[in-house]
Amino acid sequence: MTYDDIIAFALTLPDTVLENHYGTPSVKTNGRPLVGVGREPGSFVLMIDLDTVEMLKETDPDTYWQTPHYVGWPGVLVRFGTADPERVFAMIEQSHAWNSARPKPRPRKKA
Repeated sequence: MTYDDIIAFALTLPDTVLENHYGTPSVKTNGRPLVGVGREPGSFVLMIDLDTVEMLKETDPDTYWQTPHYVGWPGVLVRFGTADPERVFAMIEQSHAWNSARPKPRPRKKA
């Protein structure tokens, strides 16, 4: 599994677009990122609710993990070399549902 595979899958979900998020390609829905380039080699970041982040880290720590940068935020790192890519795709679908239901982010004020 590669980041291109992740992007291609995420773009099959309704109302998704490929846009930049902090200068890197990310799939978004409702103005919110679903997946993005991770800060760690060999992983991407999945944006999902905090309860799911904790459950994923507990049930499959070889795939789902965090560095201190992500702790306390609705994002978990996902290793590309997972033994269960179908679960990863299911979590991207869950991220899509969660982010679609959230309010659109407020525009940032320009300095």
